[in-house]
Amino acid sequence: MKPPLTVLSSLFSALCLALVAQAALASEAAPAFKPDPAKGQALSAACGACHMQDGSRGAPVNPILAGQHADYIVKQLTEFKSGKRKNAVMTGMAMTIASEEDMKHIAAFYASKQAQPGAAQSKDTVLLGEQIYRGGIAGKQVPACAGCHSPNGAGLPAQYPRLAGQHAEYAEAQLLAFRAGTRANSTPMTGIAARLNDREIKAVSDYMAGLR
Repeated sequence: MKPPLTVLSSLFSALCLALVAQAALASEAAPAFKPDPAKGQALSAACGACHMQDGSRGAPVNPILAGQHADYIVKQLTEFKSGKRKNAVMTGMAMTIASEEDMKHIAAFYASKQAQPGAAQSKDTVLLGEQIYRGGIAGKQVPACAGCHSPNGAGLPAQYPRLAGQHAEYAEAQLLAFRAGTRANSTPMTGIAARLNDREIKAVSDYMAGLR
């Protein structure tokens, strides 16, 4: 004899409730991941050779990481590791990071540091740099940098990095790389850089170094 439908329905309901309860317990047993800056500091020991131990103002050819958005740092490390962004040194370094969680620890450490202010160096191009950053170049369809990176250069995670105080030399090198296609991990920046000449790139890079 087949069991009545009401019995089957009751058994099915009980099974569903048991599964929901099990999922709830599993959720409670596995708290959300929280990056640990202290772990990040330990994991980033080798990074200090190029970026300083606190990610501050090291050699101009290397980016300042102090105060950079954690999400942006994780994105770049992930893309170095996958080959989407190419740099022989950074690809090798990213490959040594065992997991995405470790990347997040490292990123949290640098994001926790106070970014040090920089300064523009060229009086001759500061007005041109300001014009490009704040107003773009309408005739070339170049949008204002401030539209994505904010008026004070603070940026927005994860796509738009902090630019305020960044080494002018590093910012210039990245814009040139976007223009040349040797850095290809941001379609918008590739298109924008393609419409800038050398003088414009140098001017806006220098201007951004003094943002605060």
